[in-house]
Amino acid sequence: MQTVIAIRHLAFEDLGSFAEVLQRRGASVRYLEAGVDRLTDFDPTEPDLLVVLGGPIGAYDAALYPFINDELRLLEQRLSADRPTLGICLGAQLMARALGARVYPGPAKEIGWTPLTLSEAGQASPLAALAGELTSMLHWHGDTFDLPEGATRLASTNLYANQAFSWGRAALALQCHPEIRASQFERWLIGHASELAAAGISVPLLRAESARLAPTLEQQGQQCFERWLARVV
Repeated sequence: MQTVIAIRHLAFEDLGSFAEVLQRRGASVRYLEAGVDRLTDFDPTEPDLLVVLGGPIGAYDAALYPFINDELRLLEQRLSADRPTLGICLGAQLMARALGARVYPGPAKEIGWTPLTLSEAGQASPLAALAGELTSMLHWHGDTFDLPEGATRLASTNLYANQAFSWGRAALALQCHPEIRASQFERWLIGHASELAAAGISVPLLRAESARLAPTLEQQGQQCFERWLARVV
């Protein structure tokens, strides 16, 4: 693998621990900042890997954030070409939309730590490293999506049925956050302070829970990412 483009919507929601995996593989990583950088200035099929990261806006908010249309178009081209593509949180929702599925507000905010329940297909996939008996999982979203036609559900929680899906040979969408890096989690607490307050979530309790659970997820998340890259890149 030579080149990686990561589309970022918030400075602190970056590749996290996945960046270390890419560094070990000798990849050249370039961030594009959604809403700032022109997302139409590169061939979306060219990078060896495209990653679309998380953010606090909705995949259906193009009227407010027109750059979402550019993201959807480049994802449509990328997925049609069956090129390695990873979506995390908002990125997963944008992938679902690009594949023709509906994205909409979920039943409640899901912020905090809950283990994944893997489907049979998930257990046979790289997501086996994220099984609930091995690690808990960080969730930080309020939207959900229907499973795209032709996609395979890989993971769920009680609140959200579609936590992860695969599509084609080389596309993986993760509603959750296996890329979280324990040492950088305080940035999330600061950056999402208003959302946490509105949701009535205790920052000290979430900080303590994350200090306990994030190191294990960091290790298991890297295993998952390594195994997925070995299959698709």
